[in-house]
Amino acid sequence: MATTASPYGLKAINHLGGTPYAGSTRMYPIASAYGFNLYNGSIVSLVGAGTIVFTAAVGTAAAPFQAGTVGVFVGCTYTDPNSGNITFSQYWPASTVATDALAYVIDDPAVIFQVQADATVAATALGSCCSIIAQTGATGSTTNGNSTTAVNAGTISVNQDAFKIVGFADSPTSTVGDAFTDLLVKFNPVAHAYTSGVGI
Repeated sequence: MATTASPYGLKAINHLGGTPYAGSTRMYPIASAYGFNLYNGSIVSLVGAGTIVFTAAVGTAAAPFQAGTVGVFVGCTYTDPNSGNITFSQYWPASTVATDALAYVIDDPAVIFQVQADATVAATALGSCCSIIAQTGATGSTTNGNSTTAVNAGTISVNQDAFKIVGFADSPTSTVGDAFTDLLVKFNPVAHAYTSGVGI
């Protein structure tokens, strides 16, 4: 049972309609010396400079994601400025100087993600919208590189928030209504750069 708060960011499960997620990503540049950590499972955005940043907004109708929000960060590659070696990393270490840094991003708006809520969510929330707890450069672990992004259970509503709840994780360790419910969500069209119709 998901009885303890142990958020793990957003993890790709499958596609809307049930087809398997095959691991596809797109690579986006990270600005050299970008000053915030990017963690595996965090929501990221593309800015006008053509680089990836973490998404600071929570994704409610009142505080929507920025126009360039493209998906979920799942790692990166860059030349380590100390060793000179190409490095593949679970997360982007803040302020790393590397002119060849690239982020791996799950940017398919039809992907279903599993994510933990910060409180219990009832079965009646199926089909409702939700947002996240605010992400910062500290919303994750530099030990394992994983995000701690979570859904804000207090904002579940019928509003056009960033995500739609399409299901619940069902396993021996997680079920609907747990103290910290594991949800299955997808980006709402208004929240994703490739379905919103709004430019960056």
